Amino acid sequence: MTLVAKSSLFQQRLIHTSVVRKDAPEVPDFSKYRTNIDSNRALSYFVVGSLGVLSASVAKSSVSEFLQTMAASADVLALAKVEVDLTTIPEGKNVIIKWRGKPVFIRHRTAGEIEEARSANWKSFRDPQSDEDRVKKPEWLIMLGVCTHLGCVPIGEAGDYGGWFCPCHGSHYDISGRARKGPAPLNLEVPAYEFTEADSKLVIG
Repeated sequence: MTLVAKSSLFQQRLIHTSVVRKDAPEVPDFSKYRTNIDSNRALSYFVVGSLGVLSASVAKSSVSEFLQTMAASADVLALAKVEVDLTTIPEGKNVIIKWRGKPVFIRHRTAGEIEEARSANWKSFRDPQSDEDRVKKPEWLIMLGVCTHLGCVPIGEAGDYGGWFCPCHGSHYDISGRARKGPAPLNLEVPAYEFTEADSKLVIG
């Protein structure tokens, strides 16, 4: 077996690229300035908490301002309630007013109409409701003039029952505004209202 000496071309060479700079700046020691670590932590918590409270206050103010821009204007709020002088409506007549963009029927009923409305067998109707539950005073009937079928406006003093008739799809309502015939599933809606000034004023809303 012949041993061959390693050539100088295959000698292992170690290359070290790190060079120590003698003029590199030293990092200063700040340990003598940090006398109390706990006090610095408390200060950090205080700053973070203060920023959190300030951010929450700013967010609340921004949300409040945004909601105020979406609130109803003064003219819309004024229409939230409508006052009607009942002394101008003769007995046996209808009056239509506008409330919140919808028509409202006000009927000054006669004694015969009241008797007719209360003598009907309301328990057999598709939307059973007595006349007493629909009025606060027997002579005054207040309803939204919107057909409960598709939202049309019925015609007063018309139909098979002498109340209201919707010509769009043939719904008939009686003198109490109850659905009696046609596709209307419900009675005409009664809005919130009250009487004031010795019952001479009607406030709707």
